[in-house]
Amino acid sequence: MAEAADFPGMTPSPARRLLRRTGALLAAAPLLAALPLLPAAAPAAASAPSSAAADATGTSTVDIAVNGLTPQVPSEQDTVTVRGKITNRGKQTVTDAHVGLRVGVPYSGRSAIDNAAKNSSGGVQDGTEVAGKYAKKFARLAPGATQDFSLSVPAKELHLGADGVYQISVALKGQTAALPYQQTLGIQRTFLPWQPDGADTRTRTTVLWPLISDTHLTAETGADEQQTPVFGDDSLAKQIGPGGRLQQMLELGSDLDVTWVIDPDLLASVDAMTGTYKIKGADGKFTSGRDQALAKEWLSNLQNAVQSQKVVTLPFADPDLASLAHSGTKVTGSLGHLKDATDAAVTTVDTILHVRPDTSYAWPAEGAVDPDIVKVATSAGADKIIARSDSFGESSALAYTPSAARPIGGGATAVVADARLSTAFQGDMARAENSTLAVQKFLAQSLMLNLQTDKQRSVVVAPQRMPTTGQAHSLAQAVRALQGSTWSQSQTLPAAATAKPDPGATTHVPSSRSYPASLRKQELSQSAFQQIQNTQNALENFKVVLTDRSRVVTPFGRAMDREMSTSWRSKSDPSHTFRDSVGKYLSGLTGQVQLIKKSDVRLSGRSATIPVSVQNNLWQDVDHLVLRLTSKNGTRLKIGDGAFEDKTVKIASGHSQSVKFTTTAKATGPVTVYAQLFTEDNQPYSKRIAFTVDATEITPTVMLVIAGGVLLLVLAGFRMYTQRKRAVAAQQVNDGPQDDSAEAAQSEPEESQAPTARADVPQQPSDPTADTTSESAAPSGTGERVDR
Repeated sequence: MAEAADFPGMTPSPARRLLRRTGALLAAAPLLAALPLLPAAAPAAASAPSSAAADATGTSTVDIAVNGLTPQVPSEQDTVTVRGKITNRGKQTVTDAHVGLRVGVPYSGRSAIDNAAKNSSGGVQDGTEVAGKYAKKFARLAPGATQDFSLSVPAKELHLGADGVYQISVALKGQTAALPYQQTLGIQRTFLPWQPDGADTRTRTTVLWPLISDTHLTAETGADEQQTPVFGDDSLAKQIGPGGRLQQMLELGSDLDVTWVIDPDLLASVDAMTGTYKIKGADGKFTSGRDQALAKEWLSNLQNAVQSQKVVTLPFADPDLASLAHSGTKVTGSLGHLKDATDAAVTTVDTILHVRPDTSYAWPAEGAVDPDIVKVATSAGADKIIARSDSFGESSALAYTPSAARPIGGGATAVVADARLSTAFQGDMARAENSTLAVQKFLAQSLMLNLQTDKQRSVVVAPQRMPTTGQAHSLAQAVRALQGSTWSQSQTLPAAATAKPDPGATTHVPSSRSYPASLRKQELSQSAFQQIQNTQNALENFKVVLTDRSRVVTPFGRAMDREMSTSWRSKSDPSHTFRDSVGKYLSGLTGQVQLIKKSDVRLSGRSATIPVSVQNNLWQDVDHLVLRLTSKNGTRLKIGDGAFEDKTVKIASGHSQSVKFTTTAKATGPVTVYAQLFTEDNQPYSKRIAFTVDATEITPTVMLVIAGGVLLLVLAGFRMYTQRKRAVAAQQVNDGPQDDSAEAAQSEPEESQAPTARADVPQQPSDPTADTTSESAAPSGTGERVDR
């Protein structure tokens, strides 16, 4: 901002404002004349104080904390109340002390306010003390002791003159034993905006209210039909719970006229908590989430809050545009994630909040831009870039702060937020004294901006992305006071972006060399984007074999969006851990479809069938897979008709399939064979496994032996057949008439007993009638029984 813009008298003012300013100068004249009379030094008798006295002197002896100032923007009828604490930091007791208000002259410009804020305590006393009847007296303040104070003074008793920002300070006067005279021992300064009557031209002020959080959801989901979401910790429940940061942001923003800037990832994460969800602990164990009611309440309150207000949606997970521009563009495919994140943002916000989001805005980190960042931001469809004035330097010829909208070429507009207002609430705002000073400084800067010119201007306030609870409360106090002031009126971000640009404002995008080195150090590296792209390539390879791709593509697509989040700035180790976890989980899912390890195979012939098994442990069927079996030596061992053969694989969920390959051995000995899964577009899917196929030697001698054995078996069968025929014939003879004597029967014991011993052999209907009996009665030899 040009220094010339700090001076309010660059354009004609109405007569009323001129008279009030003239009155203020006349009122200040006696004060300026009396400055030489102020006790800037001790009396001559004390010109060389002892060391003990030195410890108790100076305006830093007593620490004064201003913890509250109401109203922040007083009118003529109000009573200004200042509350706080005093603490004796010295080594001697302070006696006969009082705390009073002092009023200084108006500040001359915005830079003067900045300088005053840097020197808000200590130093030479300044201003005029308000009438003593409004002071707070303390008879004694021991070393280390603390006392509360509250000072209430009617605004008319402050004798404020023209519209402007006045210095108001709380000072303690007292004495010590070493220096027994009244002296200023402590002082604390702040700002008092003063414009009791309405401004002739009000500043149109847009306040962005960000609902953005860190990454909470992991890429993991439950292996069930509902795909139960898994959170990395339980911190989100604490943030949306009573007193949590996000609960406070929602509650505070609901009562203000603001433009909501929402990260859809936060919505998706809270929405995931409304149903069954799991929390993964540091030990890898899972516990069930129990804050469904909390998530439902937060979402319901947000839906009500945004119905009548403008909602600007960032790409899903708030990708780091600067990191993409400076490192991601060096990795092929990285910009595609930004477009996917933008598309996902529309669906998420529309589904959960039931409002049509505006995705035409891009918000680089800290509002810092360069040509590369603008190019990346507009590549996904955004045509309005939220920048900040400390990135866009103004010309010294411009005597005031210009409007936010700046055409920067290519149909794009830079919406330049005011840096002083946007960074007013950084630091520890949990301390009341810090918060009070920040609120008053914010209001002071806003009023001083309005006093610069009578031109109508649009100003944007873009605070930090994730304010703490204390910062959010301080910002809300300031915005509430600003929206009730006499010099500002609320405006939406689209209205600010489409407002008429100031012809004198800078429209040149800062060069890449001017991008802050401190911010560049926080960015994601090129290796980080390469790791993200490796995950994307693995996902592309995995999804082609799935029959229900949405179960994998959606959660991993959003996980990769989270890997590029702006929230990872200055968190290199956690971001690397998150990227590793996403890649490992995807690799684990891919490995659920795998080849079953195979042992070595021995062939006992020139050709054989070799089975290879594939297992699917996923919760869905897989298809479009190809199993390739490859012979290391296609001359000695063929697979199918050549050195390798492919076979299509389709496996149901939770099953395995055995795929059979025909092999032909042209020579004996071992041959290494490789099995590997591929996708249909010939991309490797799994690691290959190797096993050995050993073809044994097959010679003519072996063939003769085998043929001889077969012949012997045939002959033995024929022998058995004829014996059975003879036994049946003999049995028929024995069953005929008995004409011979018993002695005749006993004369041939072998012929009569042999058929009796084979009587249990069943007669086959196809057996012919025996024509002899003597041969069939002979017993079988030992070799015949073996053959049988």
